[in-house]
Amino acid sequence: MSVVELPAYEPVLRVLAMPKDLNAAGDVFGGWIMAHVDLAGAVAAARRARGRVVTVAVNAFTFEQPVYKNDLVSFYAHVIKEGTTSMSVEVKVFAERDPANPQVVKVTEASLAYVAIDESGKKRALPQL
Repeated sequence: MSVVELPAYEPVLRVLAMPKDLNAAGDVFGGWIMAHVDLAGAVAAARRARGRVVTVAVNAFTFEQPVYKNDLVSFYAHVIKEGTTSMSVEVKVFAERDPANPQVVKVTEASLAYVAIDESGKKRALPQL
């Protein structure tokens, strides 16, 4: 098995996959992963927007490996492109498994779009950096 290189930045979310998260085949349900990807992406987007954001699109989503019960799942997210009110966020997901013989595998990668909104839910400009 090849060595997996983790992103150089910190994960925005870490979750332990539990038995309640399993699908009928015994793997973690894909919808569980998708929901956590959206949460992780929203964290990165809200930090950049310095406020509320909403998800407007899932541009790409690739499942590369299954996630198993008891995997420690880490979600790395960062803004890769921005416009006036919106931004694209890349989320990479890794699982740490088998504590007796530790290994890290990349399980998912996704690209999502978020829009900054004001308190009334209307689009607003991203603040200057």
